[in-house]
Formats: sequence, structure tokens, C-alpha cells
Amino acid sequence: MITAATPVARRSSPPPPAVTTVTRAEIVARYGHAVPHTWGFDAPGVVRTLPATGKRQIALTFDACGGPGGGDYDRPLIDFLRRREIPATLFINSRWIEANTPVFRRLAAEPLFEIGNHGTRHLPLSVTGRSAYGIPGTRSAAEVYDEIAANRAKLTHLLGTPPRFFRSGTAYCDDVASRIVTSLGERFVSFSVNGDGGATFTPEQVRATVSAAPAGSIVICHMNHPESGTARGIIPAVRRLLATGHTFTHLSTPH
Repeated sequence: MITAATPVARRSSPPPPAVTTVTRAEIVARYGHAVPHTWGFDAPGVVRTLPATGKRQIALTFDACGGPGGGDYDRPLIDFLRRREIPATLFINSRWIEANTPVFRRLAAEPLFEIGNHGTRHLPLSVTGRSAYGIPGTRSAAEVYDEIAANRAKLTHLLGTPPRFFRSGTAYCDDVASRIVTSLGERFVSFSVNGDGGATFTPEQVRATVSAAPAGSIVICHMNHPESGTARGIIPAVRRLLATGHTFTHLSTPH
């Protein structure tokens, strides 16, 4: 478990959101009887692409899911991003932090990487218990709060500032849950390009998919499966995108 209290240094960036004072009881009172109308990768307030600016920018995002089978670290992938100075947003689950504390601290201290909230138990974000990929989701507004807030508190403690962005386990949410994310001071980030199919794609599939990402894309991949094809596909894809005039950006960078 993490016990050290010293925040890591962070780069200069747009002002972070204020630490929310919204309580669990307030979330339950506000959303406890709300009925969801959507389920999937999109809902009101969910970010799926970068703002349209005419620039050829792409946001690479990498999930670190934690838990059984999800606590590994794809060092070759991260080392490549470092060598080429490719910024990326890393969505980190609470359990992954606990299993990789020294690695997390180093990543969080590097201006190249922006840290996002990937939840506490890596659950789909639902107020009715809906499942995604066989993973049961949160079952109420109270459980949605717990999934967001516990890891938010951990990240705030470690980083010195609260995370700006949230992505649920599996990236699924309903519209009530997405509103809860906003109420807690974060923005739910989905994706427009599924870069590695949940770390199941071959290197060639990753290369082909990410290389074809249009400007404005938010690409989702994973950094917790070094045995997968992610790193071996991302490397040639990033080289190809750079050669064709694309650049890479954090989600929080003004566009």
C-alpha cells in the first residue's frame, strides 16, 4: 500500500480543477433515483475527440488497469515514448498504482505524461449494474461515486493536484454516471480509435489501426500488457504518423 505523502513534481499546465467538495450523500441525493437512457462509449459530457482546430494533432491514451492479470508494466512502450518525446495521457487504476508504486511515481513526475483517473476497481460506470465484456458494473449512484472518488483521492494525494480526466474500466458508462463524473470535477474521456482492442490486437493490427487515426483522434491503448502487440504496433504507427505531419498532445493541452 502507498503510505508516502510527498507529492511528485508536476509540469506547468492549465489550472487544474478545484478539489471537489461534493459528498457521497449529495451524489446519492442528486442522482440516486435518476434513470439512465444511454449505455456505451458516449453520453452527454463524454469527450471522444479533440476539439476541431485544423491542426493534425492526435492524443495517445494508455490505460493501466490493475487487478488480476492487469498489473504488469509495458516498459518498452513507455521507453519508446520517452525516446521520441511523445506526450501521452496515462489512465491509471488504483490497483495498478499499488502494484507499481515506484514506476507510478516516476511516470507522474515526468512532464511527458499526464495522469488520468482509471477508477478504483476498474468497473464499467453504471447506476444499474450493467455489464461490459462480462465485467459487472457499478450498481448505484453511491457505487459510481466510490469508483471515481477513492482513486481520485489517491491521485490527488500523490500528485498534489486532482486529476482532470476520468475513464472507467472498459470505457463504458451510462448518461447518469457521466453526469456524476462531471459533478465530481472531472471529464469522462472515451475514445475515437480503439488502438489495441483491449490489448488483444496483433502488432500488425495495432500498427494499421493507429496509423490510420485521423487528426483529432483520441486513441485508446494499454500499458499494462507487455506480452501484447501494443508496443510493437505503436512504434511503427507513431513513426508513420510523425512522417505524415501529425503531432501528439496531452488531453489537457490547449488546442
